[in-house]
Amino acid sequence: MPMSSPALTDWIGRQEVVDDRLDLTRARAMQATLDLSERPLELGDTLPPLWHWLYFWQIAPLSGLGPDGHPARGGFLPPVPLQRRMWAGGRLEFPGRLPLGQRATRRSTIKDVQEKEGKSGRLVFVTVRHELAASGDPAVIEEQDIVYRDAPEGPFAPPPGKACELEADWRAEVEATPTQLFRYSALTFNGHRIHYDPDYAREVEGYPGLIVHGPLLATLLLGRYLKERRGRALTRYSFRALRPIFDIAPFKVCGRADGQLWIEDPEGMMAMRAEAG
Repeated sequence: MPMSSPALTDWIGRQEVVDDRLDLTRARAMQATLDLSERPLELGDTLPPLWHWLYFWQIAPLSGLGPDGHPARGGFLPPVPLQRRMWAGGRLEFPGRLPLGQRATRRSTIKDVQEKEGKSGRLVFVTVRHELAASGDPAVIEEQDIVYRDAPEGPFAPPPGKACELEADWRAEVEATPTQLFRYSALTFNGHRIHYDPDYAREVEGYPGLIVHGPLLATLLLGRYLKERRGRALTRYSFRALRPIFDIAPFKVCGRADGQLWIEDPEGMMAMRAEAG
């Protein structure tokens, strides 16, 4: 499909509705994946923020997957003819709660599709709005920014980095292991091979190692913030991916009491910027 085809913008307004039960075992598996020491979650507890990404899976048969492990283009998302698809960032509001054990509904809408020309070539940005509800009560309102781009030629070259100019109130070193990345991929039913297949990541995509999921980084940032600011109500959260993080070296989860949060890569550059309030 040509990049200028109006068919891509025809996807604006398309909707899908998915129901799921907020399974307790899956949430407890996430506790183990993050190596959390808090008491095990119980039925009726509120699902921690951002853990709704463990539910409402996009279930595609093996025959419906591309060579990268992602579902083939088309379906709910527009069939963008570019090889790489990444979750660039998002914005969330939390007007209610998602109780574990209950059924919940996610209504998704393609809000916008835009084509742009960047330094690395052609880009297509797709914005998806999700509205989550439990027992009919709004719980999470989310906008996801998905970016599509051509695969670059040759080895991976990271985008220019920028060090954070803010002074951190806390800074914790984290090392993402292949086992943790595999578990998170399984919990989110994410078949993208860059997160668990090191040979594919290096030999096909040109990366130096496995890529740490952007949503996992956003979860680590928010989880640390809520731990440091225990008791403070959360109403909104936003994040933006700036540079990839790989499993080959530790990185730092940093933040301030005012809700400014960021991931610092091994070179001291910001890999993700976030804000909680």
